Amino acid sequence: MNARILVVDDEQSMLEFLEVLLREEGYETATARSVAEGRERWAEGDFHLVLCDLIMPDGSGLELLEEIRSQESSASVIMMTAYTSTKSAIEAMKLGAYDYLSKPFDVDEIKLTIQKAIEKTALVDENVYLRRELEGKYKFSNIIGRSRRMQEIFALVERVARTSSTILLEGESGTGKELIARAIHYAGPRAKHRFLSVNCGALPEALLESELFGHKRGAFTGAIAEKKGLFQAAHRGTLLLDEVGEMTPPMQVKLLRALQEKKIRQVGSNVEQPVDARIIAATNRDLRQLTQSGEFREDLYYRINVIPIRVPPLRQRREDVPLLVDFFVQKYSREMDIEPPRVSVEALKLLESYLWPGNVRELENVIERALALTTSDTLTSEDIPTHLLHQGASTLPTIDLPEEGLDLEVHLDDMRRELMGQALDRSSGVQTQAAELVGMSFRSFRYYAKKAGLTKDQRPEEVIES
Repeated sequence: MNARILVVDDEQSMLEFLEVLLREEGYETATARSVAEGRERWAEGDFHLVLCDLIMPDGSGLELLEEIRSQESSASVIMMTAYTSTKSAIEAMKLGAYDYLSKPFDVDEIKLTIQKAIEKTALVDENVYLRRELEGKYKFSNIIGRSRRMQEIFALVERVARTSSTILLEGESGTGKELIARAIHYAGPRAKHRFLSVNCGALPEALLESELFGHKRGAFTGAIAEKKGLFQAAHRGTLLLDEVGEMTPPMQVKLLRALQEKKIRQVGSNVEQPVDARIIAATNRDLRQLTQSGEFREDLYYRINVIPIRVPPLRQRREDVPLLVDFFVQKYSREMDIEPPRVSVEALKLLESYLWPGNVRELENVIERALALTTSDTLTSEDIPTHLLHQGASTLPTIDLPEEGLDLEVHLDDMRRELMGQALDRSSGVQTQAAELVGMSFRSFRYYAKKAGLTKDQRPEEVIES
């Protein structure tokens, strides 16, 4: 929709000049010849910008400016006058005018000023929209996303939260796997009990065993008292095993037995104790590949991979970046006790175009840093770290041939499925548009999409696995 502009001026010749100029620029216009008529026109339409003369027969344009600002409208107001006065200009800016122009106008100057004012209005409207979306359907617990993949994950979380099935969360570091695990816990019947987590790669084997299963007093040097393990502490709740792919083979055997038998044995004890903790495993490694290389037990893999959820990296859901930016701006502005700044169009485009190797965690750090260092009420590209400004061909991923070789056809099928999925995300699921993005005919795209499980009639878990 074209921007709508209200022009308020008591000079008929000026109204006619501005009306012709604005319509040639593609704007919709409405006019008024007095403050009173300006109020009526303003009440009748939804305007993006108001051009208002300062001095009119029935009052001051500042009165209309003050009324518009009191309604908390996002519309910008530009004041105009043939009587240049520093005092009136300052007063207009204090009341919330976007700019103050003196007659006669330089045509190029007024065109540029109007364009910038409308861009500012559009940015404010976008921020309001994003905030409302965050409060509604694009926010699930603390997970944010409006992309097709994230919406499918939201739907799947709601379904699996009611069960006690073991879940495997796969995805790169920083994609929000723990947030999804917490969402599953708090959306289900176990929410009244504890959610506990452990990083399996951060502890040596002996300490991890004690952490998971507990130990008896005197079981080893330093065990001066009996300790409950996380399996017991998470009884009737949920236990997240983060970085499960880092477990040593002996620990994998002990974990497999605990999952199969639903019983644990404390270190230094011969007595088995029943446990009822829902297990959610998470990993940033390819467990299927690790089972093929013998680094991860195949039987344990199938035991934890009952319901797989693959969390996409941020570069594959770029339409979520504006939502995340707004969320982190609000979050850290509250923590820093500052007024949330606007984010310029250029800065937002830059953030959307970056590949985000550190995913959501990296984006969060960038926004926190920008807020801590900025002295303006608008975040611009100057507030963005330099490495985001100079990304080039070096950011493209390299492809190395594995030592053991690979099946090229399977690899190409995987790449095609991944790129088709991204095209569907970017086109909001419209297959004709997605086909154009990857240079395929619609028939070929539809065939391969159905074959790969990317069509809407597939189950959510099938889509996410792909």
